[in-house]
Amino acid sequence: MSHDSTASPDAAARKLSGRRRKEIVAVLLFSGGPIFESSIPLSVFGIDRQDAGVPRYRLLVCAGEEGPLRTTGGLELTAPHGLEAISRAGTVVVPAWRSITSPPPEEALDALRRAHEEGARIVGLCTGAFVLAAAGLLDGRPATTHWMYAPTLAKRYPSVHVDPRELFVDDGDVLTSAGTAAGIDLCLHIVRTDHGNEAAGALARRLVVPPRRSGGQERYLDRSLPEEIGADPLAEVVAWALEHLHEQFDVETLAARAYMSRRTFDRRFRSLTGSAPLQWLITQRVLQAQRLLETSDYSVDEVAGRCGFRSPVALRGHFRRQLGSSPAAYRAAYRARRPQGDRPGEAEPAVSASGQGAPAGLSGPMGPPPALLHEHRDGGVPLQSRRAAAGAVGLLPGPRSGS
Repeated sequence: MSHDSTASPDAAARKLSGRRRKEIVAVLLFSGGPIFESSIPLSVFGIDRQDAGVPRYRLLVCAGEEGPLRTTGGLELTAPHGLEAISRAGTVVVPAWRSITSPPPEEALDALRRAHEEGARIVGLCTGAFVLAAAGLLDGRPATTHWMYAPTLAKRYPSVHVDPRELFVDDGDVLTSAGTAAGIDLCLHIVRTDHGNEAAGALARRLVVPPRRSGGQERYLDRSLPEEIGADPLAEVVAWALEHLHEQFDVETLAARAYMSRRTFDRRFRSLTGSAPLQWLITQRVLQAQRLLETSDYSVDEVAGRCGFRSPVALRGHFRRQLGSSPAAYRAAYRARRPQGDRPGEAEPAVSASGQGAPAGLSGPMGPPPALLHEHRDGGVPLQSRRAAAGAVGLLPGPRSGS
């Protein structure tokens, strides 16, 4: 799934500076960046595949800071160019940033701002979105990043409209992608935008990847909580909510258990998680329904009751909004992907005696299910957060590895 928005009038009117060339792509590398993400734009834009019908780009690999640049496995890289080479590029790609909590070098941010002002297309892959946000290039714009880091991006840069559902977001002159392999999807999209479907298809065949991937990040999202909530008193309230999703209760109930007014509870919950508590609760119920549809033979009506929805109609509406299909269609598609011997009735389903589903933290064949959210700017599909190291308060076991 991708998102293409209409560029702002300013972006639409911005022309590429005369000293910049559309076919020149600068890739900005930093020390500590993962090698996989860094290699994606180097492979897409740096290899001559004209024999396969892929138009050639000219690649400039630029160091965003003094080298040598260390990367995955202790490897050291030496970039042939510095920041000055960015001044020739019509596209500038930041494939990754080493830390979502530390600021990028100001010199690199200045170079990105100048490139944008002069009409260059700016691209952030995975955590590269944090560099674009630090430069102010995502202010007021839709963007995405790896689902695990999306809550941090939204919390640190509240003017950015973070949407973790998407594999990539094209906002005209600023583009961002989700984690790791989603960078390939965005680079293919850039080739498709520049040279058409045929060229993008030829490149996809060379890379042995689909020209377009359907769906977004939802299937990969982790059922989790932000790490900082683990030591907070609200953690006990959240744990209680997760254990009692089969019961009908509302946010007022949670506020009362926290000995807070509804307004104070809402404010405190948002400050810790970046999410509105009502939207969080609805999404947790949908995720519980998702697990039961995967691991049991309960009817959709029974699933609705076991997940705390007041009616099957409510389940169907929320399920479709968050996962893009009806509960029945989701179950059918899920089972069609599973081996014949790995279905409810043929193996013991992961449903507890209370019907509350598998214990939090257990994974199905599609990986851990999605979880904690951050309210989307239009109140729609929420954004999911990373797993908590919160065993001390009985929340969710075991951290998941990153991008």
